[in-house]
Amino acid sequence: MDYLTAPIVVAIIAGVLAAAISIVDKIVNNYGEVNISINKGKKILTLNGGDTLLSSLASKEIFIPSACGGRGSCGACKCQVISDVGAYLPTEIPYLDKEEMGKNIRLSCQVKVKSDIDILIPEDLFNVKKFNSRVISIRDVTHDIKELVFDLQGEEITFQAGRYVQLVVPPYDKIKGTTQRAYSMSSKPGDKNVIEVLIRLVPGGIATTWVHTHLKEGMEVELIGPFGDFERSETDAAMVCVAGGSGMAPFKSILYDMFENGDIDREVWYFFGARTTKDVLYLKEMMDLDAKWENFHFIPALSEPEEGSGWTGETGMITDVLDNYLKTKIDTDKAREGYLCGSPGMIAACNKVMTANNIPLDKIYYDNFA
Repeated sequence: MDYLTAPIVVAIIAGVLAAAISIVDKIVNNYGEVNISINKGKKILTLNGGDTLLSSLASKEIFIPSACGGRGSCGACKCQVISDVGAYLPTEIPYLDKEEMGKNIRLSCQVKVKSDIDILIPEDLFNVKKFNSRVISIRDVTHDIKELVFDLQGEEITFQAGRYVQLVVPPYDKIKGTTQRAYSMSSKPGDKNVIEVLIRLVPGGIATTWVHTHLKEGMEVELIGPFGDFERSETDAAMVCVAGGSGMAPFKSILYDMFENGDIDREVWYFFGARTTKDVLYLKEMMDLDAKWENFHFIPALSEPEEGSGWTGETGMITDVLDNYLKTKIDTDKAREGYLCGSPGMIAACNKVMTANNIPLDKIYYDNFA
């Protein structure tokens, strides 16, 4: 297994070296006051140089997505740097393709602010905030998925259904410093004073272990958001949605937002895949929504239904069920769009099925998580 572990070891060593260099550089060099010009002067920040671009922006309450908390291990904190900030670092290259490099896209956690710098970021990031929240509810919705509700303690969040927040995980027995992980919001945009997320336990996962074994009601937790661009389009095309596990989160937000705001003329087909009945969450809620909303169709499917479970729904791989419905039950004469939330493998498999059934790739939208 050396061929598998070697890249991981190299990445860890590179990360440690980058951190060490950063610390020494900060001690030895004094860069003085520098300016960060954002979006061609729309906003100019003045601060002391020497820190990373990611940290420098965060110190002024401008937050770039970073699932790893700035450790250079997720590749999420990309932004376009117009200024010359030197050659790409070895810690950046694995996360950038040739097209991105051609546009001078950089990892903001690896770029040092040593002099005045010009950058371009999405306008939506100006609306991102840090929330000091309090956990008001923790509920098991399956054997390995918890529903968490955070009270924003007087603050409000404005977002479009489908967006995500970053949960700041404090130091505990697995980590010495803080880290961050991204989770889609399952709460409705109309509920501006709370944030709800669904977190599945990943064996050995730093954030999910903390959530499932250490987080308690009443504790205060930092959340940063909203981030992302996953959302329903403004067309009247039929929405063909597919998810599994905690991938339910953005669809729960989107569906209830549509229903409560009277956007019920649009046809929606929601396929939810699970192994067994114990892996299905919000079954009653989704079936109730199906009964109240004429154009909404909820299709749960089990790949390994337990004997004697009484399951009467669809069985088999969710991609096979999806393929069958696309061929026989979802009107092929109307425009259709795909919406996916799940692992890269699941998304790739659904893309294949959807494109084979004449849903163009550019009309398939997804929220991808590992």
